[in-house]
Amino acid sequence: MIDRRHFVLVSVAALLPTGAQTAWRLRRPPQTLDYGPAKLDVYARDGAKGDPVVLFIHGGAWRLGNRNNVNAKPGFLLANGFLFVSIDYRLLPKADVATQASDVEKAYAYVRANIAEYGGDPDRIVVMGHSAGCHLAALTGFRGGLPGVAGLVLDDTEAYDIEALARAQGGTLRPIYAQAFSDPSRWRALSPATYIGKDKHPPVFIAYSNAPIRAAVARDLADRLRTGGTKVTLFDGSAYSHMAINRRVGEDGDALTAAVMAFLKATVA
Repeated sequence: MIDRRHFVLVSVAALLPTGAQTAWRLRRPPQTLDYGPAKLDVYARDGAKGDPVVLFIHGGAWRLGNRNNVNAKPGFLLANGFLFVSIDYRLLPKADVATQASDVEKAYAYVRANIAEYGGDPDRIVVMGHSAGCHLAALTGFRGGLPGVAGLVLDDTEAYDIEALARAQGGTLRPIYAQAFSDPSRWRALSPATYIGKDKHPPVFIAYSNAPIRAAVARDLADRLRTGGTKVTLFDGSAYSHMAINRRVGEDGDALTAAVMAFLKATVA
C-alpha cells in the first residue's frame, strides 16, 4: 500500500517536467462540447496527437458542482503529455443517480468516438472521479458501462456498497446519502461493489481521506477487487481532508499527485 511517508523518500522529479509550475499554466481555454445530456470541456496541448486521456467526473453530493471544478489538474496533466476532459452531468433533484450514471456513460462514449479529433487516443482513456464523481466512475466502470476504459482513479467516497454503508450507520443512511439513495430497493443496483467479479476490470487506483469510514470502505473495495484478480493501487490519504484529496491533485511536490501520475504512466503511457 502506498502512503505519504513512502513518497517523502521518493524524488518526484522523474515524474514532473522541469519548471513545472510555469509549464502547468494553460495556454488556451478548453473547447466546450455538447455530448447530449450536458456539456464537457476538452483541454489539449498544442500539437497533441494520440495523447492518453484523463476524463474527470466532479463531486458535489450528486447535487452540486460542475465541470469547472478542476483545480490544477488540466495544466498538470497537459504538461505531462495527457489530454484532459471534464464533464458535466445532470444533478439532483432533476436527475436521479441512475440517470447521472447514464450521463457519464454517454459522455464517455462521446469522448471515445470523438477525442481523436482533439489529439487524444480513444484506446487510452482513464476515468477519474472525486466524491460523488468517484462513486459514478466506480459504478459505471465496474458494471461495464465504460467499454475499453484503460483504468479508473477513484478518489474518496463512502458509497461503494450502499447496503453495507446503511448497516454500518444503524440501518439508515446519513442525510447526504439518504437524499441521493432514497429508495432502498435500488441500493444494490447503484452500488459499485455489486458488479465486482462479474466482468474483467481495468487497473484501479483507490485513494481515501482522513475519515475512518472512508479508509475502511476503500480497503474493503481493494480487497474485493484483488480477490477477483484486478490490479489495485491503494493510496493512504489519511493526511488529506475530503476536499484536499481532490484539490491537491496536480500541485507541485504533492505525494498524491506523484502516486496518481505513477499509476497513469504505468497504465496508459
